[in-house]
Amino acid sequence: MWTNASLRFRLNLLIAFVLITGLIINIGRVALEAGPRVAAEDQSVTRLAKGLIEAFISDLGEASNPELKLEEIARDLRRLRHVAISHVSDGGNRDLTDLPSDTHDDINEPPAWFVRFVHPTQTKVIMPINVGGRSFGSLMIKSDPRDEIAEIWQGIVTQLIVGTVVTIALLLITMLVVDRSLGPVNELAQAMGKIGAGEYGIRVKPGGSPEIAAMCTELNHLAAALKRADDDKRNLAARVVSLQDTERKDIAAELHDEFGPHLFALRAHASSLANLARNDEPDLSAVRAAGQAIHQQINALQQSNRNVLARLRPVGLAELGLRTALEALFRRWREIEPQVEVATTVSPEIGGGDETTDLTIYRIVQEALTNAFRHSKATRINVVIDSDHDRRAIQIRVEDNGVGLSSDDANGFGLTGMRERAMALGGRLMVASTNKGVSVEATVPLPA
Repeated sequence: MWTNASLRFRLNLLIAFVLITGLIINIGRVALEAGPRVAAEDQSVTRLAKGLIEAFISDLGEASNPELKLEEIARDLRRLRHVAISHVSDGGNRDLTDLPSDTHDDINEPPAWFVRFVHPTQTKVIMPINVGGRSFGSLMIKSDPRDEIAEIWQGIVTQLIVGTVVTIALLLITMLVVDRSLGPVNELAQAMGKIGAGEYGIRVKPGGSPEIAAMCTELNHLAAALKRADDDKRNLAARVVSLQDTERKDIAAELHDEFGPHLFALRAHASSLANLARNDEPDLSAVRAAGQAIHQQINALQQSNRNVLARLRPVGLAELGLRTALEALFRRWREIEPQVEVATTVSPEIGGGDETTDLTIYRIVQEALTNAFRHSKATRINVVIDSDHDRRAIQIRVEDNGVGLSSDDANGFGLTGMRERAMALGGRLMVASTNKGVSVEATVPLPA
């Protein structure tokens, strides 16, 4: 039951338990102190009554009528509180002077169980009276702490009533405070359920205690971050489709522009050879020229095929390793752009990872170099690829001293593809562009 109870119920029950326990402890303390208090009062009053009786008895010898004087003494002692004094004759019969205290207050009598708890035994003191060798019976002093016990009981009842009222008032106040403080918790729970259902636009108004208000604020930040991530995911899906279409268009254009003319030329030269072969005495020089042309077209076609395959998949990456593929990439760019200095630093620990990681590293370096050569107008490009042992990752940095990126280039498909490749493996990519050049830094985690 306790585990299924709400936080509001637990706090209210705990506060009620503390308040009621405090009230019970306080009343119990008063009740436990009542016994010693009544006992001390009994002893004090009994000593006082005994001392007064001894003083009065010493004067009986001078009285003309000792019995009448004794009755007067007994009547005078009625003024004492918390004691009852009775005159007992020698025959054992109680005299009419059995006089309880006159000063017993007319207040509500405490229950018998409380009287027994506070004052279980009654104190009795018997004082024999002898005057001139003659016995006049004895005076019995009995403790009568009913007034004291009644006052204690009335105090306990008053404290119980006042304490109960105060406890109920405090409990109501604390319940109100707890309800107002925990009110946003229900809103938090509802908001979390909606966020879990994909409603990332939900927001919770911060309220309640500072801790709960901070939770509301953090939940709003989380919802905003999830919304951004969801938007990025949607944009990523759209960009992937767009990139695929763009890649297909580029490949189709390259096949049309490169393969089409070569295939047309091969067909023309093959037709020429067929026509020459119909002659009884073909022109050998024309045959040789057609064969040489076919050979040249085949070489060009093979080169175009290599370029397309290199775009689709790096040549030698799986067979020779990442380092060899990167060296071939650097060498090809140096041949294409000999006026640009390409400085490379590649750690000997690079390579040996899984195929996806090596391909991601290669594509990031390839795209960074392509952007640098196409857009930067740089005279120097510096490439650094190193291992980060602490984070088990590969650090890539490609810098140039060109003119920087335009807004269109910064949001182009090339950088987007690089960023998405790094993110797909749990890495990141940052691009910094100034009028003094562009710096591309990427972190690619290594597989476990």
